[in-house]
Amino acid sequence: MRVISGKYKGTTLKAVPGMKTRPTSDKVKEALFHRIGPYFSGGSGLDLYAGTGSLGIEAMSRGFSSFVFVDKAPQAVKVIKTNVKAAGLNGSCEVYRNDAKRALAVLTKRKKSFDLIFMDPPYAHQDLAGMLQTISETGLITPGGQIVCEHRSSTALPDTVASLNKQNEDIYGDTGVSIYGLEK
Repeated sequence: MRVISGKYKGTTLKAVPGMKTRPTSDKVKEALFHRIGPYFSGGSGLDLYAGTGSLGIEAMSRGFSSFVFVDKAPQAVKVIKTNVKAAGLNGSCEVYRNDAKRALAVLTKRKKSFDLIFMDPPYAHQDLAGMLQTISETGLITPGGQIVCEHRSSTALPDTVASLNKQNEDIYGDTGVSIYGLEK
């Protein structure tokens, strides 16, 4: 696994040991960034269910200024910290071990908002619509911001969740990617 484009292109990223974390493939990552970017001029992001942190690190390589990474697995948090360090991003990233719902509550209390949010929870434990609802209601996404949801291709997400509208949906084998936006 590696950073595929931008300032940190070619940086090797470590994987989380075991079979519980399913990293986003390079093919899906490349297609995803062509859909939402492919490059950015600043902005803040949130990688919820971060796993290896590869999506947030890729976004930073392509121009994002800062990212918050959240995962509840201790091994994943350790790998994220290693990958952030390998890319030289320690000063512009925050890494937290926390449950996703609790993390959203903490970020809301801190009055955080993000231009880009990645959500790639384990396929067996997805409540993407509920998480989208919470993000919309708490103001965690900025006007014009995007939320990228990775899910099983057989999962159908609603076209609208609160103030968020589905802008795009693509299928890559057994992986589905739905992109939601908050209109400006």
